[in-house]
Amino acid sequence: MARKKSGKRKGKAAKQARQNAEYEREDLKKAPHTFVIARGKVGNNVGQLVTDMRRVMEPFTASNLKVRKKNVLKDFVAVAGPLGVTHLVIFTKTEKGVNMKFSRLPRGPTLSFKVENYSLCKDVLSTLKRQQTYASQFQHSPLLVLNNLAREGMHFKLMSTMFQNMFPSINIHKLKLNTIKRCVLFTYDPDTNMVDFRHYNIKVVPMGMSRGVKKLLQSKVPNLKKYEDVSEYILGGGNLSESEAEPDGDQNEVDLPQEVAGRGNEASQKSAIRLTEIGPRLRLQLVKIEEGLCEGDVIFHQFVTKSAKEIEELKERREEKKMIKAQRKAEQAANIKKKEQLKEENKQRSLEGIKRKQTENTAVNEENPEDSSDDDTKYFRQEVGEEPDADLMLSRTSKRRPTKEDSSEKRKRPRSQSQPHGAQGNRNFKKQRSEGQGKPGLKGQRGFKRKEFDEGKGGGEQKKFGPKGKVYRVKGAKGPMKGKRSR
Repeated sequence: MARKKSGKRKGKAAKQARQNAEYEREDLKKAPHTFVIARGKVGNNVGQLVTDMRRVMEPFTASNLKVRKKNVLKDFVAVAGPLGVTHLVIFTKTEKGVNMKFSRLPRGPTLSFKVENYSLCKDVLSTLKRQQTYASQFQHSPLLVLNNLAREGMHFKLMSTMFQNMFPSINIHKLKLNTIKRCVLFTYDPDTNMVDFRHYNIKVVPMGMSRGVKKLLQSKVPNLKKYEDVSEYILGGGNLSESEAEPDGDQNEVDLPQEVAGRGNEASQKSAIRLTEIGPRLRLQLVKIEEGLCEGDVIFHQFVTKSAKEIEELKERREEKKMIKAQRKAEQAANIKKKEQLKEENKQRSLEGIKRKQTENTAVNEENPEDSSDDDTKYFRQEVGEEPDADLMLSRTSKRRPTKEDSSEKRKRPRSQSQPHGAQGNRNFKKQRSEGQGKPGLKGQRGFKRKEFDEGKGGGEQKKFGPKGKVYRVKGAKGPMKGKRSR
């Protein structure tokens, strides 16, 4: 009978899955990844805003990232390289309001925004009549749309570049429309100098048909008991209210190049794109741009302007601090090296002393071999009581057990005369029961109490004598049955 092969079967499906996994791993390596964290005490609302922003940046973010109080910015920079994290989003809260920073890892730049106002996902979804949220829409990254950010000025170029690099690029020739389920929008308002952030769900519906036919295609079969024929339902608009019938026009009508998931969304047919906001919602104001990672030269500041002379003074001051820091590090390294050298010298001296002592002990034992053998013979004679054989007593340099004479200095404390040996001083002594009539006591009682005074014990002890000569002693004060009873 043939044996079955152990292990998994390798067929076309397994090979295809392996190829897809390798392709996804390459895609993941090239895609930008983001850490979204909060620093300091931010409260429950800002903490929920951090969770919502992680939801926006999925799947290329750490959704369950746990930040401890003792973690510093260097910790995130250290793990960003091995994990392939390219950007860092930081939320902080002060007495004046909430701040938000976008940083490029590991060397910057850093864009600092002030959050004028925000709305959480749960607040946005509570205003919708029909919520368009499901788990599969977060399996792919959102589509980025920048509006009104192509303006003159270095800060506009840095903003647009930072936002573009936070999301993966799109290859039009390999793009699948079914993977685009969400959209992120950054809009600049020149009147208020604010940047609005929105997050939408994308839905595609067929065009060129009446409302009733759309409802038949996109939902379950409606209740037609009020109609005599299906044509009445279709011609009557499908019994839809004005709020359910969304107006479509040239602004949202497209010709689909591919087939999209959904009823009626065939290729080369007109369809309408509808956006539903799913949150969060932010209104941001750019404050400053720093050259490094939350430090360095200030490239742009919204409220503070400095002259060229002040900028040079700041640079000189910063360079001086760097030099002092480098000098202090060099001194610390020199001190550590010096301590290690001293430690090594002490170690060598200790080893030389140990070797010298061992050599001296060996020389002494070789000069007086009879002393050690005499000590062994004396010890054997005391312990065994006989003379040892000549073959047993060989010259040894090892340590021997101390004799009774050697430990004569550590004498035991002499026993006091108040604790004599024998029956009177032994606590475990059991007094034998007499064969005769016995001691006088109450008739019919199993035992009786009696007070005895042992010689040399002072006040004495109370004892209870039971059957078969057992002794029950009662410690403590005088009088019957007082104190702790022990058997």
